[in-house]
Amino acid sequence: MSGGEVAGILVAVFWAILVSFLAVALVRLTQTLRATTKLVADVTEQAVPLLADASAAVRSAQTQIDRVDSIASDVQEVTSNASALSSTVASTFGGPLVKVAAFGYGVRRAIGGRGKDAPAKEPRRTVIVGRPLPGARRAKRANRNQRD
Repeated sequence: MSGGEVAGILVAVFWAILVSFLAVALVRLTQTLRATTKLVADVTEQAVPLLADASAAVRSAQTQIDRVDSIASDVQEVTSNASALSSTVASTFGGPLVKVAAFGYGVRRAIGGRGKDAPAKEPRRTVIVGRPLPGARRAKRANRNQRD
């Protein structure tokens, strides 16, 4: 055998080894693509019902939000009606009730002032701004004497 033939055989062997490695790589790539295809199909089968359920949940939430919105508007209307009723009652009965209470107080004072057990009234004192009351002077002196 000549050198060219040996080189040809070596190239052929390396070429066969390279083709074998490529064949193994292609077989593994094919298996990976099949597994990926199966995984995508399974995800698609599970995703479609999940999306349908999510869509139904969103619709249900929207319905509930609409209900809450209508309830909130009703509560707002009731609140404004109650406020109007309160102001109407206050304006209608407030003045007369104050007058009746004042009249009752006056009657009690008038009747209570004539009884035997009524305390003696103190005379009215005129207050001059800037001058202490006589009772206040006595209290200051008493406090000073207690400290000493």
